[in-house]
Amino acid sequence: MRPPLVLTVAGSDSGGGAGIQADLKTMLALGVHGMSVLTAVTAQNSLGVQGVWELPAEAVRAQYRSVVDDIGVQAVKTGMLATAPLVETVAELLAGTDAPVVVDPVGVSKHGDPLLAASALDAVRKALLPRATVATPNLDEVAQLTGVRVVHESDMRTAAEAVLSYGPSWVLIKGGHLPTGREAVDLLTDGEEEHWLRAPRHDNRHTHGTGCTLASAVASELARGAAVPEAVRRAKEYVTGAIGAGFALGSGIGPVGHGWRLGG
Repeated sequence: MRPPLVLTVAGSDSGGGAGIQADLKTMLALGVHGMSVLTAVTAQNSLGVQGVWELPAEAVRAQYRSVVDDIGVQAVKTGMLATAPLVETVAELLAGTDAPVVVDPVGVSKHGDPLLAASALDAVRKALLPRATVATPNLDEVAQLTGVRVVHESDMRTAAEAVLSYGPSWVLIKGGHLPTGREAVDLLTDGEEEHWLRAPRHDNRHTHGTGCTLASAVASELARGAAVPEAVRRAKEYVTGAIGAGFALGSGIGPVGHGWRLGG
């Protein structure tokens, strides 16, 4: 039988820990067929991002149409979109696609390198977030998009309200950067329902690719037919295990272990 079909629209990480490489590894681990639309090429390793080259909007559009028109798709995940023209192009393509969309509004890399032009923030707010079934910002991205600074767990509600005001159906505020002791706390809400997701915090600095991995896991579970709260719960369980299996690579921050359920 054919597995569910999931498309990632994101940048490439030459070091293999994040971006489309992480997305496709996650999709394979979760039993779906991953496909990709490349938006940018990065020169990247365990120490940071040394270079970024965006693809033209027409190349992104052609890749997307090539996949969706022939093969079809049951969920789409967006990651690094880099510039306002790319954000607007992808938002336009998503508007004509009948599938759930997970938007990871990638703003900076794990090392603090900018991956989204400041001029593109308004396009993310006005064009991309309204297309999202689930938006998955971390606390830095929340601050970029809304100006809300999350310092305490209770601030996550305010952050969620601010992101929801831009139109996504659900928002997952990722609280992994909060100093919450032994737990990593996330908040999933649609403005009515609230789901607080807690997991043990692993003492492992090798966490490159966590955001890409989580968003791809959510998209994979949606493609498999799960409702949003269950898809996010399963995705958090998967990424928690992947963080625990993270490993050293190069001389900086290593990636999470995408194959932990497969023994690899």
